Amino acid sequence: MAGIRKQSLAGADVITLDRGPVQEHFITLTPEGDELPESLFRRAGEVVHQIGGQVVSVEVLGMSAADRKDLPDLMQAVDGSGLAVGWVENTRADNLCGIHIWLLAGTPVTRVELGDGVVGSLFDNDCGRYCRLVGLLPTEASGTREKQTGEIFEQMETALAKVGMTFANVFRTWFYNHDILDWYDEFNTVRNDFFRDRNIYDGVVPASTGIGGGNAIDAALVAGLVALEPRSPEVRVFQVSSPLQSSAHDYGSSFSRAVEMDCPDHRRLYVSGTASIDKAGNTIFLDDCRAQVARTMEVVQAILESRRMGWADVTRALAYFKRAEDAPLLVAYQQENDLPPFPIIVAENDVCRDNLLFELEVDAVRAK
Repeated sequence: MAGIRKQSLAGADVITLDRGPVQEHFITLTPEGDELPESLFRRAGEVVHQIGGQVVSVEVLGMSAADRKDLPDLMQAVDGSGLAVGWVENTRADNLCGIHIWLLAGTPVTRVELGDGVVGSLFDNDCGRYCRLVGLLPTEASGTREKQTGEIFEQMETALAKVGMTFANVFRTWFYNHDILDWYDEFNTVRNDFFRDRNIYDGVVPASTGIGGGNAIDAALVAGLVALEPRSPEVRVFQVSSPLQSSAHDYGSSFSRAVEMDCPDHRRLYVSGTASIDKAGNTIFLDDCRAQVARTMEVVQAILESRRMGWADVTRALAYFKRAEDAPLLVAYQQENDLPPFPIIVAENDVCRDNLLFELEVDAVRAK
């Protein structure tokens, strides 16, 4: 029988999926006031060591290029074993940034290596084998953006093959594209071609986020994924539609609005990066960030409710504002609509269209 626990440790939100001998901890840290990254990173280490277990993945969102110098301190604090990290940069405007950590206890976590470095983690439980790749970067940042994107997909495929999986096992992806507004169409062309060549459209098209953001080597993009090899037919992974939007495939973008993993004792829902887009694929509420926030929240809530979930089931969320000064609009919406608190990082990032001012992604878990 699965259970969900929520607690606060060292100022971090910790949500635990307790499945008997195995516990998964979803940890979210954001700055306390004007807290500097080095202090935030120390707190991350404190939380991990208080809970115990092995780190599956670390994602750092919203930091500036000047903060790169503190990255080794974060890795030493939380793990110290050369674990890969998803490092997504902007300017840390208004100190909008944070850290997500996926921590596991009760079953071994092994590292996935590619070339000379670690690119992810692998672990088993009674649902299946999970592979989490994070912080994937091109080996050369000097090639064309299309070439770098192609190499990222090749890396994904090679790393998955090393653990006995294929891209058909992937159900969630993240792509953070530097200067995304300059080349999102070209990125989509590469992804569409890859999916077509690998027959991904015949199976589960992953949920995904495509957002603007820099990285530690100034490459065209940094990426990550989660894949699952189910242990039995009782474990199902399937696409979930959005009640208030059409399929993204209708306007040439290869991702599912959401993907659900159904296990015997719990369900996990992964909602893609979602924005103020209507059923025809058009941006609505132009130049009105307040209205775009409201519409996006309504769309995500409708997806959650369609799967008998709600905001209280969210274990991890990321909100992206095109302009940092608009960030208070999300807090205002949550208060005005009496939403329960849930762990969220807010960052300043370009969305995939210049007229989109806000985007939100969430993960949710519900015990049966």
